[in-house]
Amino acid sequence: MSTSSKPKPNAKDQSATPPLVEAADLIIQYLEQLGVEHVFGVPGGSIEPLFNALARSERRGTVRPIVARHETGAGFMGDGYFHETDRLAVVCSTSGPGATNLVTSVASAYEERIPLLVITAQTPLYTFGRGAVQESSCTGVNVLSLLQPITRYNSLVSHIAQLEHKLVAAIMTALQSPNGPAHLSIPRDLLQTKIPNAAPAFDLKNLLDKPMLLDDHAVERFIEEITSGKPCVFVVGEGCVDATEEILAVARKLQAPIVTPPHGKGLVSPFHPLYKGVIGFAGHDSANDVLLNPKVERVIAIGTALSEFATNNWDSEAILNNRLIHVDEVEYNFTRSPMARMHVRGSIRTIFSRLLEILDSSVEEPAAAAREQAPAKESPDHALPAFILDEPEKCTDDSEPIKPQRLMTDLTRLFPPQTRWFADTGASIAWGVHYLHPYDRRIESRRRSVPGRRSGRRRRNDFVFRTSVTFSSMGWAIGASVGAALGFPDSPVVCLTGDGSMLMSGQEISTAVRQRLSVVFVVLNDGGYGMVKHGQRLGSAEHVGTELPQSDFAALARSLGAEGFVINSPQDLQALDIDAICSKKGPTLLDVRIDPEECPPMGARVKMLTKESG
Repeated sequence: MSTSSKPKPNAKDQSATPPLVEAADLIIQYLEQLGVEHVFGVPGGSIEPLFNALARSERRGTVRPIVARHETGAGFMGDGYFHETDRLAVVCSTSGPGATNLVTSVASAYEERIPLLVITAQTPLYTFGRGAVQESSCTGVNVLSLLQPITRYNSLVSHIAQLEHKLVAAIMTALQSPNGPAHLSIPRDLLQTKIPNAAPAFDLKNLLDKPMLLDDHAVERFIEEITSGKPCVFVVGEGCVDATEEILAVARKLQAPIVTPPHGKGLVSPFHPLYKGVIGFAGHDSANDVLLNPKVERVIAIGTALSEFATNNWDSEAILNNRLIHVDEVEYNFTRSPMARMHVRGSIRTIFSRLLEILDSSVEEPAAAAREQAPAKESPDHALPAFILDEPEKCTDDSEPIKPQRLMTDLTRLFPPQTRWFADTGASIAWGVHYLHPYDRRIESRRRSVPGRRSGRRRRNDFVFRTSVTFSSMGWAIGASVGAALGFPDSPVVCLTGDGSMLMSGQEISTAVRQRLSVVFVVLNDGGYGMVKHGQRLGSAEHVGTELPQSDFAALARSLGAEGFVINSPQDLQALDIDAICSKKGPTLLDVRIDPEECPPMGARVKMLTKESG
């Protein structure tokens, strides 16, 4: 039969056949549905098809890859990105060591309740059990087993028909309450399998748009308690981020003192007249005193998991007793407060909006509260907050090397009010929680003229100070600050970290250089693991393993393409052109030589560690 006699394909049939794409492109389509802008990771052989899909999406102007220097840093970047955008964080790695490098950041996301989609690659299916390079299947270093205890969803995609359903299930699980990491492990050959270029079968936005249920009976009882006139204290936790305005308005009506756990620091202005400081780790005596006041009949804990650091080592006298009323959207948090006289489950914003409507009609505005509602004085040389600091005199000490108390105070005076602050695990977090008080003009949002509507709604990225005080990974803030700068580029980001953390994760400065991000890394350089050293002293332990060789981190920063400065004194800090540093398209590192003999405010933590069991 001649070639000319072969039947020609029907043009209509050709047009009915959709073009083919790789399965990895389907993953990107679902991320585009959710408005995800970045996928954080490190490339490698098995994950290459996903990076190919990311290259195509970047050319379309949608999702683009952010290449970290280590997979743990990539996971921490996802954390920071989520908190600035409220979008799903996505991280990927190749098989074998790429996947095992993710473990610490996935564990952190699990404990800190970060919705993190984790995609790890596998070597091709036909290589399983044959000793392939970097194999991490059930017959190799089993990455599914490694991640099982620290994920809320964990599955291998073994057939292409599973991909779409498992991907949607993973995303929905990561974003449901309580948030957490969801892991998919996908062999390379499945990632590059050709599939029809059809629209995704599921509408994720619709699937994730669910109404928040309220326990109406509990809400009614709660409102009765609040309006009964019993003196109360508000504990404003990290779960209050989109309800802070209503909570502050209710507190103003009741003239109720406000405290925050370390996770909630930054939601309430440190200069708010009702704010008494931080309870728990590195907290303030004024906050503890108000909780112990015998006249207080109710402690209203809102949006907090009531962990060790948030409760001053599970203090049953100050907070965990039958005065407690626990209000939360996450039912799991109620397992931490079985002693509470009442649990109120539902949307925090809705609950306090209802309460405010009742108070608006029944409680006269106090004169002090009316003054409080006025805008705060905008002054770059503001005084210290009204609540009690441990050693306020050191906040103005001119000594060299610089006192960390003075450093924290000066940083908040030098940087603009919209700065985002990330405090790393170690002494940095203790100094930051206790002494860093960013000037916040948002004393209270003023009402719109439209009845029932309010202006100045807080968003997640209004969280001006963040820490990781549950899993507490050293180096967390270094990666998280990079992710935050990507998610919210209109504001400077400052990472407070130590020399110990910098030696673990400082390579991510290179990522900030590559992405031209305005991140300022402030290294509290005391030549050692400062928190461990002072903990050993306070706990009468052996002095061992805490010294580090003196490192020039400014030189390290310059070698990676960033600017670097050594700071020995308050005068060195004052001499910096902070405006130029904040506007620069690229990172800056301040190597601050702090006084190594200054003990961080960590006595309660040491007391807990040295407490006899039983």
